[in-house]
Amino acid sequence: MSESLLQVRGLKKYFPVRGGVFLRHVGNVHAVEDVSFSVDRGKTLGLVGESGCGKSTVGQTILNLHNPTAGNIFYDGRDIATMNRAELKDLRRNVQIIFQDPFESLNARHTVSRILEEPFLIHDLGTSAERRDWAGDLPHRVGLQADALDRFPHEFSGGQRQRIGIARAIALKPKLVVCDEAVSALDVSIQSQVINLLMDLQREMNLALIFIAHDLAVVKHVSDDVAVMYLGKIVEQADAKTIYAFPRHPYTKALLSAIPIPDPSRRGERIILSGDVPSPIDPPNGCRFHTRCPYTENKCRTLEPTEEFVNEGHRVACHFWKELADSHPKS
Repeated sequence: MSESLLQVRGLKKYFPVRGGVFLRHVGNVHAVEDVSFSVDRGKTLGLVGESGCGKSTVGQTILNLHNPTAGNIFYDGRDIATMNRAELKDLRRNVQIIFQDPFESLNARHTVSRILEEPFLIHDLGTSAERRDWAGDLPHRVGLQADALDRFPHEFSGGQRQRIGIARAIALKPKLVVCDEAVSALDVSIQSQVINLLMDLQREMNLALIFIAHDLAVVKHVSDDVAVMYLGKIVEQADAKTIYAFPRHPYTKALLSAIPIPDPSRRGERIILSGDVPSPIDPPNGCRFHTRCPYTENKCRTLEPTEEFVNEGHRVACHFWKELADSHPKS
C-alpha cells in the first residue's frame, strides 16, 4: 500500500482558560488529546462523536487554522509544522474545508461568481478571463444552474448554498477535503443529495475526505474507515464494516445502538448512557469514559487505557474490551 496522504500522530490541542482581574492563565481546555490516524488517497475517514468531543478541532488543526499544542501532522510525507510560508500556501491549495453552516461561510456581499473566483485570485492563478471561465464551470459540477453565478448567497436554499461551498472547496482541485458537519444543518432529503454529490466528486477527482459528523447512519454510508472520539480522544477505530458489525468499545456500542432500524419487525437494544460528558477543562482520571460507562471497574477510574489491536486495522482503548465482547451492561 502506498504511503498515506495524511498521517496524524499524537496530536494534542489545548486552549487556554483565563480568569481573574488580570486574566491570568488558570487552566486549559483539553480539546484534543493524543489523537492518531491516517487517511489514504481517495478514501474517506469518518470522524464521529458527540458535540464537543474535539472532532472539529482536529479538522481545523489539520488545516493549520489552529497550531497544535503537541504531536505531528504529516501531509504527503511532510510535517506541516516545519513548512515555510510558500509550502503552507501550497498546503492550503491541496487541503480544503467544507463548513457546517453554508450561509456563515459565504460572503453575503459577494456574488457566487466572485466567491468562486476568489481561490484562484488568492493563489495567483490564471488571468482575469481564465478565472471567470474556471469559476463559470463550477456550478454545473455541483448541480447548480449557470445563472447562479450572478446571484448572492441569500437567494439560495440551504442545500444550494452548501453546493456553492463544495464548489469553492474543489475549485483548486485539492487532494484532501475536510467535511466539517457538512450535511448536519440540511434537511434529510437534501442530505442524501449532497452526500451523493460528494461521493461522485470523490470518485471523479480521487479525493480523500475526512467526514466529521455525529450521525452514524450517514457516516456508515460514506466512510471507508471510522474513528470514534470521546472527550478529545479516539476510543476506537477500524474500517467501517468492522466498526458497525463488531464494535468493541462501550461508547461505540452505545452510539450504534441509537441508530434507528428501518425494519419495524426488528427491535434493537438501546444502550442509555447516564450522566453528562465531563468538562474538557478537568477531564476525569483514568479512562475518560468511566463516569458514564455501564461496565466501569476500579481500574478504569485510575489507569488510562492504551490502544490495543483487536486485529489488523482495528484498535480500541478499553481495559476490558475482550471480556465485554458479548456481555451486557450492568443493571
